Amino acid sequence: MNLHSIPAHLPFLDTLAQWWLQRSSRDGDPLAVADGLILLPTRRAARGLTDAFLRASAGRPMLLPRIAALGALDEAPLALRGTLDLAPAVAPALRLAVLTRMVMAMGGQNGAPATADRAWPLAVELAHLLDEAHRAEIDLAHRLPDAAALEHASHWDRTIQFLQIVTEAWPAWLRSQHLMDAAARARCLLDHQTAEWAARPPAGNIVIAGTTGGIPAVARLIRAALRLPGGVVVLPGLDAEMADPVWDALDDGHPQAGLRRLLSGLAVTRADVAAWPEAVWPEAAAGANRAAAIDRALLPAPALGQWRAPFAPDMAGITRLSASDQQEEAVAIALILRDALETPHARAALVTPDRALAGRVAAELRRFGIVADDSAGEPLADTPPAILLRLLARVVAEGFGPVVLLSLLKHPLAALGLSPAECRAAARALERACLRGPAPPPGLDGLRGVAVRAGAAADLLGRLDACFAPILGIAARPDAPPAEALRALIACAEAVAETADEPGTRLWAGEEGDALATHLSALLDALPLLPPQPVATLPGLLEASMAGIMVRTRRALRGLPAGGEHPRVAILGLLEARLQSFEVLVLGSLAETVWPQATDPGPWMSRPMRARAGLPSPEEVVGQMAHDFAMLTSAAPQVVLSCPRRRDGAPTVPARWLVRLEAFLEGHVATLPAHPAAQWAQALDQPAGEPHPVRPPMPRPPAAARPRRLSVTEIETWLRDPYAIYAKHVLRLRKLDPLEQSADAADYGTIVHAALAAFLVALPPSYPPDAAQRLRAEMGRALDEAGLRPALAAWWRPRLMRIADWVAATEGERRRVHRPALIRSEVSGIWAVPGAPFQLTGRADRIERLPDGTIAILDYKTGTTPSDKNVRLGRAPQLPLEAAMARAGVFGEDVAGRVAELTYWHLTGGFTPGTVDRVVKDDPAAAAAESERSLVALIHLYDDPARAYLSQPHPGAAPRFSDYAQLARVAEWSALEEDKG
Repeated sequence: MNLHSIPAHLPFLDTLAQWWLQRSSRDGDPLAVADGLILLPTRRAARGLTDAFLRASAGRPMLLPRIAALGALDEAPLALRGTLDLAPAVAPALRLAVLTRMVMAMGGQNGAPATADRAWPLAVELAHLLDEAHRAEIDLAHRLPDAAALEHASHWDRTIQFLQIVTEAWPAWLRSQHLMDAAARARCLLDHQTAEWAARPPAGNIVIAGTTGGIPAVARLIRAALRLPGGVVVLPGLDAEMADPVWDALDDGHPQAGLRRLLSGLAVTRADVAAWPEAVWPEAAAGANRAAAIDRALLPAPALGQWRAPFAPDMAGITRLSASDQQEEAVAIALILRDALETPHARAALVTPDRALAGRVAAELRRFGIVADDSAGEPLADTPPAILLRLLARVVAEGFGPVVLLSLLKHPLAALGLSPAECRAAARALERACLRGPAPPPGLDGLRGVAVRAGAAADLLGRLDACFAPILGIAARPDAPPAEALRALIACAEAVAETADEPGTRLWAGEEGDALATHLSALLDALPLLPPQPVATLPGLLEASMAGIMVRTRRALRGLPAGGEHPRVAILGLLEARLQSFEVLVLGSLAETVWPQATDPGPWMSRPMRARAGLPSPEEVVGQMAHDFAMLTSAAPQVVLSCPRRRDGAPTVPARWLVRLEAFLEGHVATLPAHPAAQWAQALDQPAGEPHPVRPPMPRPPAAARPRRLSVTEIETWLRDPYAIYAKHVLRLRKLDPLEQSADAADYGTIVHAALAAFLVALPPSYPPDAAQRLRAEMGRALDEAGLRPALAAWWRPRLMRIADWVAATEGERRRVHRPALIRSEVSGIWAVPGAPFQLTGRADRIERLPDGTIAILDYKTGTTPSDKNVRLGRAPQLPLEAAMARAGVFGEDVAGRVAELTYWHLTGGFTPGTVDRVVKDDPAAAAAESERSLVALIHLYDDPARAYLSQPHPGAAPRFSDYAQLARVAEWSALEEDKG
């Protein structure tokens, strides 16, 4: 029987190519090499075998045998008699659209989602179930009803009713359309090839290599190949040394479980598998010890007693990388791959199922001018053209919200008939004029109203109106056919992408544009099957339709030609890496839930239910990953096993295989040496020489540039954070309002101040009995004029009413005790400070002239009020400075004089609506005089050009909030100060 296995420590494809050449050269016929067919599991393995032939022949030209992938027999040059009678495979997008329609039709019966964007992901899961059943050759209609245990029967009845989509509705639709599922058609192609070989055995050589036969149809094809005169089957990494009882009891998660199932299906034993002639690859024989050590380390639990058997593991060439986190792991791996290129002709690869790690490593390699061959590509949804299309859909669905609108206008492909640079400049102007602060009303009309008031962005809004015209007309309807909405969105996308020099079709340029165009074309053919939907479902529908679609893009580095991937560096997923070999191999993200991934039985059935239905267990995927790990770790001359200590901020659990290998080696007084790349990564970005800690900023502007005019409230800022004064008045920097700014405490205070000012102005000479009702009306009017969102207005209204009642009562009592002779509200003034060339501005919330001729100053606070201690110590000088200004007559002669009262009204509207907090009760006039002297001293202090505007020089008195803390890098240097302490 021509059944062989290439040991795990030999490079599979290179060994197979060497064997084929040696076997074909026996007759001396140079054309004998091309006589035959080699079938491999994947297209990537087929391409890898072609490269292996080139290496084996030292680049000599030759005619190769036919090489094909088992999963692509319809693309292979094979004579499959009868396959033309097979129905064509249903297009993927069409299948998902029909399944989505069926899911939506079940909405009234089982509570399934009623909109296409929510139903499409369920359709994807149903498609996965169908494909699993086809590959396992399971009739779901017969097996599903008996899958549930009796205690789950009532719940399972509802699931069975929903799964009638795949057991009844979907098969009936396929029959009506004369189509087949792609997985079912692939199985039929394998069976036709099996029948063809049985009926008419080919005369040439037929080799099936590298498969573990997880699909029954593949096992039948292998059985047929073994009966052929020239048929040979080559298995990958069969463990011939494992004891028979252990072999017979392997669980699905073991590396050898797939091969055990295959041999069982072929009705053969390991004894029937011929040993591979070691002479084909003699230089790799030294790796047999490493492969044996890995096999022993991964033995199942019942066989762990064999760990105690004498063994001298030789793990030369294999190292362990333990980075601190994911980013350090990526940098270290990039350095390992870069270091491998120092060896002539050496090939290096990262193998990982973690796409985030793959992206990080690819980015780090570009630091060295290396574009890695990333076989998995990137998600279609994350390519620039797809992002532009998704942003367009979100702009319409979210009513031109500021965040999503700016994301669109600043996209590299957005131009709106301008140059991209002009478009971004116009977007920034629109942002500053209209989009910072509270969000404008929804829609283009709301945005246009804000722009008209600001007197800006008219041209850009006109261009937006023209570009969005196709989709806005549809969005105005309650629902629309999804295909019509998508066509309008595509027209909108081309209009947005159009520049002054290029048409909007530039959106479809390059690999990613072509892939998106192909996907949208198939989607447009499928969407007419869906019922009309609100346009708001379009973003979710687009994202769901693109999920799982990968596209290989060849974006060039600056200065490098397109498609300039390095020929000796690759980044591979597990499927692409299968059977491949490299001189330096890094296995990345060896962490539980990543490699191996968390097993998931799917949304429809538990593990026992899947077993009763005849579906493969989720652990079979883990077994295949374990086999990949063992093969890759055994064959490469240099292997790095990498697992970061932390992932996403949490401690990492290393992969079970890595833990077992380290435990096995420790029992035999051996360890995996640490790879130094983690230290390389830490040193890579360290500055040369002795590092210098970050120091606080110490700006010393010239005297002429220093501010000569500040407000009363800014004096406290000057005392607590001089750097904020420097940044605001010398650098003239202002913090931008956030996008879609929510109302905050400042808005609450503005409403209270406005209502109280209007109330006091409208009061008659005698205090009216309906004062509370009047103040309530003013509070309500100020709240309505603020234009808050309804939920926040409803939250604030009762608090404001409580403040109104408290103020009305307190005001009445105040007037009863000592009725003020005069009240002035919201009074502003500018004071030329005596003894210093400086102006102080201020606005007093309320100033009263008392019956004895003295002055009272009241300030309304909706936030925290300063303590009496801070006012006396000069840390909160607002009211004493206003008292000094009033004494100087700055607020008007009618309220000028000695101040006898300084009071805060603390207005919260809470359980206690308000309190009266009087400060410096003993001598407010003395406090005013002291604050004036302190201000003059502060002015003279900062008139000295050598005086620096320090950031928060008194940590205990630092402001609670600062707009300039990030600019001053407070978090950096204050952390250093804490470390010193």
